[in-house]
Amino acid sequence: MGIFVLLVVMYVIVSMKAQILQTEAQSKRIKIRIAYHAIEWRTEIKKMAGIWYHRPQKLWSVPNTAENLMQLKIIFRDQYDIVKSDGRKVQPKFEMTPEISARVQSMHSKLILSGKRASTVKAYQMHTLRFFKHFEKHNIGQLTKEQIEQYIYMLKMEYKIGDSSQNVIINAIKFYLEKVLGLPREKYDLTRPKKALVLPDILSESDCYKLINALDNIKHRSILHLMYSAGLRRGEITKLRITDIRSDEMMISVKSAKGKKDRTTVLSETTLSLLRVYVQKEKPSYWLFEGQDGSQYSASSIAKLFRKAAAKANVAEWATPHTLRHSFATHLLQANVNLRFIQSCLGHASPETTQIYTHVANINNHIVRSPLDRYLDKMAKE
Repeated sequence: MGIFVLLVVMYVIVSMKAQILQTEAQSKRIKIRIAYHAIEWRTEIKKMAGIWYHRPQKLWSVPNTAENLMQLKIIFRDQYDIVKSDGRKVQPKFEMTPEISARVQSMHSKLILSGKRASTVKAYQMHTLRFFKHFEKHNIGQLTKEQIEQYIYMLKMEYKIGDSSQNVIINAIKFYLEKVLGLPREKYDLTRPKKALVLPDILSESDCYKLINALDNIKHRSILHLMYSAGLRRGEITKLRITDIRSDEMMISVKSAKGKKDRTTVLSETTLSLLRVYVQKEKPSYWLFEGQDGSQYSASSIAKLFRKAAAKANVAEWATPHTLRHSFATHLLQANVNLRFIQSCLGHASPETTQIYTHVANINNHIVRSPLDRYLDKMAKE
């Protein structure tokens, strides 16, 4: 009887299916959960580009592309289930009617003429597309504030959208109503969620140093050095020209950054020395970092090399390329650099945006000491 039970248990374990966690189109990664004993599956998925293991969640993830999803289905054959990662419903897909298509096109034209970024255009179109479908039988221009807020309430209750998504949806709807239809701004003062104070995650100085020096490839190492030593975003790295490295002034020119603003930031002496070796070896022609065809290096490639460096340096799994920018600002603040200078380097329009780093710095420096430790120190001296 005992052997029979054991065989049944073994059969259940072996036949356990893989789980592909359902993601929306805008999600950056596909998450996969497989049993520990599934050695053959694990071996196959580890060969996929951009694979990453999330130890706290005990699952794997790959970049969210149609090719990767198809490859996962081939690897797991029929032994997989597609499940929702957090119990949320996924909003249904639908075909556009000619009327909805015309609305989307008119909004697209206005977005392009307004100079919106490609990511903003894509997000606004996606959210207004669903908005148009929901009010398909209504005159959009005659909707009341209450009707629109009821729609957003439905999204929060039924599809569990977060505060960030709610704000983007409101921005998209207001853009269409006010910029495309020309309706008065005051008419649609829609209720927004209270803005949360989210502290940025940072790495220690030693972890940053290990990470940016983890890779042997000089181009990759130069990119990581620039991200930490100058506080640059991924997109800003890809747009750097050779002439933007102003070695005579020890500055870096950042052109058309977020908000379409130019700025300058600090150029590290160590990074400059590394860049000189890189340029002499790789000989880029116009862009500081080129792709295989001489075009701009891609932001997705930077994300991949960052993950590789983080794994090799054995630093925090939660870190992202933007963590280096957060760490740059926090470490400057801990070194008593003026907040206004940090704001200028980061390109923040408002000092309140930069002020967030003071919350992290105050916790991580040695000025603030726990009252418990102070009391124990006092007791030890008596």
